[in-house]
Amino acid sequence: KMTQQMRDLQLAQARKPPGPSSPNAAKRLYRNLSGKFRVNYTSFDEGSLAGRGEKEKLRKSYLFQSNAALFEAVELQDLDRVQELLKQYSPEELDLNTPNSEGLLPLDIAIMTNNAPIARALLQAGGKESPHFVSLESRSLHLSTLVREAEQRVNELTAQVVNEAPNTDCSEKEKQLKAWEWRYRLYKRMKAGFEHARVPDAPTNVHLSVASSSSVQVTFWEPLSVNSAVVTKYKVEWSCSPTFSPRLGEAVIDKLKNLHFTIRGLVSGTAYYVQVSAYNMKGWGPPQASVPPFAIPSNWREYDGRAPRRRGQAEALDHLLGQVKTVHQHCVCHEPCKNQPQSRKHSVSKSLKHLFHPGSKFLKTLKRGLYLTAIFYKDDNILVTHEDQIPVVEIDDTYSCLLMQDFLWFTKVSCMWDEILWLRQCVTVSQSSCSCILQTRFKMLLAISQMQGLLGIQDLGQVFFEPVKDKQGNILIVTLKEVKTNQTFESVRWVPICKLQTSRKSVSSPEEPTALDTLLISIQDKLAYHQRSSHALSPGLYLGYLKLCSAVDQIRVLVPERLPNILCHVKIRSNPNISREEWEWLQKMASVEEPIPAEPEAENSQNHLFQELQVAIKELMTLVNIPLQEAKDFRLYSQEVLDFGGQVSFLLLLPPSDDVCTAPGQNNPYTPRSGFLTLPLQIFELGEER
Repeated sequence: KMTQQMRDLQLAQARKPPGPSSPNAAKRLYRNLSGKFRVNYTSFDEGSLAGRGEKEKLRKSYLFQSNAALFEAVELQDLDRVQELLKQYSPEELDLNTPNSEGLLPLDIAIMTNNAPIARALLQAGGKESPHFVSLESRSLHLSTLVREAEQRVNELTAQVVNEAPNTDCSEKEKQLKAWEWRYRLYKRMKAGFEHARVPDAPTNVHLSVASSSSVQVTFWEPLSVNSAVVTKYKVEWSCSPTFSPRLGEAVIDKLKNLHFTIRGLVSGTAYYVQVSAYNMKGWGPPQASVPPFAIPSNWREYDGRAPRRRGQAEALDHLLGQVKTVHQHCVCHEPCKNQPQSRKHSVSKSLKHLFHPGSKFLKTLKRGLYLTAIFYKDDNILVTHEDQIPVVEIDDTYSCLLMQDFLWFTKVSCMWDEILWLRQCVTVSQSSCSCILQTRFKMLLAISQMQGLLGIQDLGQVFFEPVKDKQGNILIVTLKEVKTNQTFESVRWVPICKLQTSRKSVSSPEEPTALDTLLISIQDKLAYHQRSSHALSPGLYLGYLKLCSAVDQIRVLVPERLPNILCHVKIRSNPNISREEWEWLQKMASVEEPIPAEPEAENSQNHLFQELQVAIKELMTLVNIPLQEAKDFRLYSQEVLDFGGQVSFLLLLPPSDDVCTAPGQNNPYTPRSGFLTLPLQIFELGEER
């Protein structure tokens, strides 16, 4: 069968143009051809083709050339070209796992020539070994046949070149001879690589951790040995016995981008042993037991049977809101409002035309008072009125000192943009008390309704964590919302932010800018804050630092600028779960008055967590600019683990009791470096909820 394949290959070669005479010539040939085909293909006019059949034929021809170019790049060990082709085409377009006429795949050539970088690139792209190699014997026989047939072809061509007189045919024979000589050397190198290879060593750093009450996760690294062949897959095995008899299950991992595996469907409270082994073309290597040798699926909540803190809270709040609405819906003062629509039915694009209507109630200048402005942005552009002004409406022209309680109330209202009409009705009912606070809040709701009506958009976005003020007594409450690129608007004026900043004619002096001028000057910072506030942490367990400072009317919390919706933090590990055993150890540590010196212990999950915490605490102290010797007075919050969505969890590091919250006038001896800010606690809570 192999001899017949080689004969077919010889006939194909005879019909093909002469092959490359050397590796360098071959490299130039396939690069030039690839470039030529790429340009010609992309320059075709679709309308000029006769039909779908011709286009499909052209496409297949083009992809065939790409497949041939990949084989040649692997054979010539051209890593840059291999990476370029893998990036430019999908595995399907390259026929990455379709054997060539010799029964080989690109990955076979890479691993048998022991080219680890190319082999890893192919493996990450989904490359596989040839299915023809079902055993070591079949691979050895296949390589021996390729070498023998190539040697035979070289001898035949050599005899023809020696015996024939110099002519055109002889020149072609010489080119074929050089190409076959090069291929003969390639096959010999592949055969030698296979014969000298040995099974891989065991994987390194095999670490086992508890992922949940019914799963464990194993992570590992490649074998350290550089003399064995490239590893193409791994096997994870698990059992309830340290001898792995019986074996409960196994999984083969052939996607090597991330070397980890989660074993699911396990029984809580049962110990599971895990081992990992590596595979190359010579077979499976020895297994490596995990560290620790076993893990028991569990969760910290099992320690005292504690239920999740937020279980049922959202449903309870929805039920409570429904009850409140039911109480108010039959009020007499609501009768005139029943005919009003609960939601605006007109399109956004139609309503946005108010931006350009001369009769709109957007303000151009500020007079002493309280105002609301909505910033809608897309990329580097911002939405403006027909007069190139940021949309601003008045809340109260007699209000020159915004109380923090009113501002925080406004931020809570921002969670209910769709309920503004109903909230207005509720506040109207209570106005008989003539409360100044209620009057102000009712005006806030009116301003929100006015902004929503003029823009035709219910959702005004997120409230910036502090209002913009000036010395003239103006106060701006700012909302921010990013407009997605797939949203379509008609007759909307988008202006580049830089153009708006340069074209605005300021009526104030640089020493005393108005609130609008201050807003424009700092608008990039506010947009950056808004974008960072929506970022999420990658899954894992984190160590957070809780630091508060109090003022007369508020408490503020220290957060990093890059993630203002999260406490200052460092990552402990990628596994967010705290097991029952780890939590028991943390409870014991919290109850000990004097610190226990670290001593070498047997490898277990508690000791591993202790080492991880030591590293994380040092990193966190450096981050917030606190001397490491002060950390001895800090403590871990041992009441609970803070869970966020099941994929992110936090352990809290607390300063000494007297230093958790800095009082007004109290000096903080350790000031964090740049890159931090303090948010009002209620604003931080709203941001975390978002």
